[in-house]
Amino acid sequence: MIIRSIIYFSTFVLSIFDIESMIRYGGLLFIILVVYGSTGLFFCFFLPTGAVLFTAGILAASGDLKYDIVTICILLILASVLGNITGYWFGWKSGPLLYSRKDSKFYKKQHLTTAESFYKKYGWLALTLGLYLPIIRTFASIVAGLVGLNIRGFILLTFAGSVVWILSFVLTGYFVGSNPVLQPILKYIVIAFVFLITIPLILWVIRELSRMRKINQAKKSED
Repeated sequence: MIIRSIIYFSTFVLSIFDIESMIRYGGLLFIILVVYGSTGLFFCFFLPTGAVLFTAGILAASGDLKYDIVTICILLILASVLGNITGYWFGWKSGPLLYSRKDSKFYKKQHLTTAESFYKKYGWLALTLGLYLPIIRTFASIVAGLVGLNIRGFILLTFAGSVVWILSFVLTGYFVGSNPVLQPILKYIVIAFVFLITIPLILWVIRELSRMRKINQAKKSED
């Protein structure tokens, strides 16, 4: 059920966005803004960033994106790091308000404590491999700020994660774009590549969050 919903949502988003046309029109600036927004601005969680990065690599290989691959990768890594720092700052500013807020229909403090438990155990993973996950890549840095993760460690993990994330998508797209035989099925390659990376990670995160929620509930009942 979860996998089916993820596939449907991702396919729906990709059908709305003509990514190749948007990149051709907006150029590298468009790609930079997508990366920055999806890693630090909560209202940009829906952006198909993985597909944009993959397509950017393809267009760089074909010469339709008028920048060399090294420049593209460096600027996108920088955009990712800055986006995450923006998200951290937002979370750091709003954290005290959320911790002191009473539970309501739309807000449960339990969700915040669950996220804090997850970060204490898997903070490095959320800020590195978490970049591969839609929605999580947007809120990971915000939650890191909420729970007060050490800023130096945060920047280091964010940089390492951004390097791996950007290079894996862009360079894979560059490789595919350099092989004309794959051109007729590019759309399907983009979708398959994104799904193969994200779905296993999403399922693992869901299981871990569920387990930690039960642990926190048990501790609360004991108190």
